[in-house]
Amino acid sequence: MMRVGIIGLPNSGKSTLFNALTGGNVPAESYPFCTLEPNVGDVPVQDERLDRIAEIVHPPKVTYASIEFLDMPGLVKGASHGEGLGNLFLSHMRNSDAILHVLRCFSDKGVAHVMGDIDPVRDAEVVNTEILLADLEIVERRIERKGRLAKFGDEEAREELEVLERIREILDEGRVSPELSELSGKVEDLPLLSPKPTIYIANIGEEEIGKGVGKDLARKLGVSEDRVIEVCGKLEAELKGIEPEERKGLMEAFGIGEDALKRVVLRCYELLGLITFFTIVGREARAWPVKKGTRAREAAGRIHTDMEKGFIKAEVVSYEQLLEAGSVAAARDRGYVRVEGKDYEIRDGDIITFRFHS
Repeated sequence: MMRVGIIGLPNSGKSTLFNALTGGNVPAESYPFCTLEPNVGDVPVQDERLDRIAEIVHPPKVTYASIEFLDMPGLVKGASHGEGLGNLFLSHMRNSDAILHVLRCFSDKGVAHVMGDIDPVRDAEVVNTEILLADLEIVERRIERKGRLAKFGDEEAREELEVLERIREILDEGRVSPELSELSGKVEDLPLLSPKPTIYIANIGEEEIGKGVGKDLARKLGVSEDRVIEVCGKLEAELKGIEPEERKGLMEAFGIGEDALKRVVLRCYELLGLITFFTIVGREARAWPVKKGTRAREAAGRIHTDMEKGFIKAEVVSYEQLLEAGSVAAARDRGYVRVEGKDYEIRDGDIITFRFHS
């Protein structure tokens, strides 16, 4: 299961966004630390291709890929040293694959701001600094431990020590870079937060809709525009339970041209480097998320470990070819279904039948 943590300062709108995404009803009160433990909810990744496949094969059950969202406890300055619920926040956050960093861009006198005024750039710096400090503490503890082993001639420890010292240099500079991600991947069980892929959510009020707040925030944060998504969390949460047609009309009335929540979910999917393959088995058509570069045998294991162990072959047809043929049988007749071995690299949109022995 893909897991995305929703983070931010208290009263930034994390729980409101969580409710909007998941259709949940967790408390979203106007006081700090309303969220004490992570709230968890699964959100389907809507995929029109799976809808079209279902129209062709008419399965009784259709299952989309999904992302698990975690609404984290609020973080405050000093969290890396245990202030507020810092230690709790950071421990839960390490279990996430990616991060949605909610920044408050709305004004509301009824909702206090823990820093006193609205300044999303400052808020981002507060949270990111605490994350860097927490990572630095982890790295320094590991350096101390590996340093002792290296002194006694442990060659493996010495090599890891060199990587750790370079990671410390980068963290000391207060920056996150591709090099940091690469280096942290070389050290086993190093639970750093800074390299996790991150999307910033500009949580705006209704009066900011259409004013380009997200683009301006991206510029000020020094990140690409696709790393910032504008969401009117309060409005989206209110619209969540409304029928699609009525929701569409209300979105147009408020000047919201695109479903921001759908963009958030799809962007998380992309951020995690995922592609989708499909299966049509028995009474179910299902989407399966895998990392780009996943091989056929490993993909079979996503469905069941027995399929990976007993893998024989994969029968594959592309989504486009199935649509052209109009049915699985017709795709076979036209020679569109091909046989692939265990090392075949899964492509986005593949429809696969795995053959295996138990």
